Amino acid sequence: MAKTTLEIPREEWRKYNPSLIMSQNSYSDAEVEQQKLDAWQIARKASHLLKKNYSAKKVLLIGSLARESGYHLHSDIDIAVSGIAPEKFYSAVAEIIGLSPLFKIDLIDIDDCNPGLKKAIEVEGHLI
Repeated sequence: MAKTTLEIPREEWRKYNPSLIMSQNSYSDAEVEQQKLDAWQIARKASHLLKKNYSAKKVLLIGSLARESGYHLHSDIDIAVSGIAPEKFYSAVAEIIGLSPLFKIDLIDIDDCNPGLKKAIEVEGHLI
């Protein structure tokens, strides 16, 4: 019979901890660095596409890829964009997420996000 979450011992919970599972996978620094370079290339391609096809005024890279540290093999690509017409935004999302089967890509509309997120994007974001 299946156990409820309250019945599972702490030791058994550990095998479901994503950060523990990720730390047990050993990847070389070279593999991580190469994937990071590949992710940057996809981000630049996305920026070009957003500006050309959707008239984006500003495209910023945010998240772990934009920071000096914190990137790992399971990181995604987080892009914030401004200037895309609201009726074209989801077409842009569809085109961007189709750029690479290797990376999950998130697109955030700076013009339509909450003030706290907008401020974080302004502080953390790197123009691409």
